[in-house]
Amino acid sequence: MATQPDPELLTEYKTRVISALREKHGYKNIHEIPKVSKVVINTSIGAGADSKEALEIARQEIGLITGQRPITTISKKAIANFKLRQGQAIGAKVTLRGRTMYEFLERFIRMSLPRIRDFRGVSTKSFDGNGNYTLGVSDQSIFPEVELDKIKRNIGFDITIVTTARTNEEAKSLLSELGMPFADKAKKPVAPKPEEQQEVTAEAAA
Repeated sequence: MATQPDPELLTEYKTRVISALREKHGYKNIHEIPKVSKVVINTSIGAGADSKEALEIARQEIGLITGQRPITTISKKAIANFKLRQGQAIGAKVTLRGRTMYEFLERFIRMSLPRIRDFRGVSTKSFDGNGNYTLGVSDQSIFPEVELDKIKRNIGFDITIVTTARTNEEAKSLLSELGMPFADKAKKPVAPKPEEQQEVTAEAAA
């Protein structure tokens, strides 16, 4: 059986990103260079009257988006104010590794994020201090796998990218090299120098 080629993003990590990170942070050992170890996609449907139907829709959508069958998440304790029972099914979760993980990240970074209306980059403040990054997606319509006319219910997701980085800075470097569009990388207009401003004013007055 022929071996499948690596996902494009994994190939890029091996051929370019490793060298770029080594040069930037001065890693001496190849094992010090951070990498993505897993991606966790999680959604919660709450405890409403239609929770059973909502859960089934959530499982279908998360499976469609990730290409992997999700597991059902269960409440660990009862919360009377939210009418939540201990052991109640409240959401769905998928953990991606290896090829499937890189395929998902490639689609998410290059295809899904740019489809967000008025997108200006993702926050730089969502690192947890241990090299992991979490961002929220308000609904599934940004994923190209989802057919808009078949959406029965809007479903939000939390996507956690777990890395082997030791610090937020190293994790940000890794994700930036993989193409994650952080908001602080957006191009800002360069203010003209004082002398240039004077020239422009003089020309306008002429």
